Amino acid sequence: MNARRVAAVARKEFLHILRDPRSLAMAIAIPMLMLLLFGYALTLDVDHVPLVVWDQSHTPESREVVSRFSGSPYFSLVRYVDNERDMNRAIDSGQALMGLIIPYDFARRLSFDRQAPLEVAISGVDSNTATIALGYADAIVEIYSQDMMVRRFGRQGPTKVQIPLDVRGRVWFNADMESKNYIVPGLIAVIMMVIAAMLTSLTFAREWERGTMEQLISTPVRGSELVLGKLIPYFAIGLLDMVLAVLLGQFMFAIPLRGNVALLFGIASIFLVGVLAMGMLFSIATKSQLLASQLAMTVTFLPAFLLSGFIFAIVNMPRPIQWITYLVPARYFIGILKGIYLKGVGLEILAADTILLVVFAAAMVVLAQWKFKKKLT
Repeated sequence: MNARRVAAVARKEFLHILRDPRSLAMAIAIPMLMLLLFGYALTLDVDHVPLVVWDQSHTPESREVVSRFSGSPYFSLVRYVDNERDMNRAIDSGQALMGLIIPYDFARRLSFDRQAPLEVAISGVDSNTATIALGYADAIVEIYSQDMMVRRFGRQGPTKVQIPLDVRGRVWFNADMESKNYIVPGLIAVIMMVIAAMLTSLTFAREWERGTMEQLISTPVRGSELVLGKLIPYFAIGLLDMVLAVLLGQFMFAIPLRGNVALLFGIASIFLVGVLAMGMLFSIATKSQLLASQLAMTVTFLPAFLLSGFIFAIVNMPRPIQWITYLVPARYFIGILKGIYLKGVGLEILAADTILLVVFAAAMVVLAQWKFKKKLT
């Protein structure tokens, strides 16, 4: 392999990119725009659940229960209602997600040391949000019940009351449990995979459609040198995108970066080489910019978004789908990004996923070089 010929091909591709503002905009501006849009719009946090209350008791005890909900950061009291029809209408119209019903004999039951029922009605249209909101409601009611029990025993004398179980949860790696802390690193992997494959999917197909491939074939440049020379400029652009994405996550989204930055960019480089070579393979195989770009979008975006563990946990998927996820390189890169960003781990933990990315990158480069033939047919 001749380094001068590789450099000449790389220079030619760099000049083409600089002379085509649309390609340069797609390479730099679109990833940042996607990261901003998805980073702000895509959230799994359930806060300020709109709540309507049907208080049939109208007592200090019932008002205290309502204050526990309205004072929580997880619920927002929309309004009070006087009947079941208004409560159902508020939930049906989307004005509220949850309805709290306090029965008329609530205070009387508490005064006689009896169980006092509370009813919660919630819209199950979004099952995930409904499940989380119900968990919040259960926690508020449980704390209120414990406080009532302490007061009850306190009225009986100075005896010290101890709760039998004292559970103190400790969340590792994402103490505030903010979804952006694991969504943004995953977004970096998804966006880099899509954009990188889209960029290189146009390279060889463009040469064939414009008729310039015949000139390249007539030169002494070897196929491997042509593939490597065309890969270098897009690799540099991909690294630039990676730098901008990390800076954006650090200073705009305040995502903690606890691991080694050099390790992050080292593994990202391996991932980029594999995805760029995969895009070139599509371009070489189809010889059509439209077909190659459509194939790149289909093979990268949907698997990276749905089958990588980015949004949906792989362990919850059906077993056949779990097997398919092993073929998605974004699965390993997302795991690495979350490990470096949130856990601060190194190669002693990430070695297996890194080796699989190396195998993926090597396979794509070899396949792209093997598929390209210096022939007109």
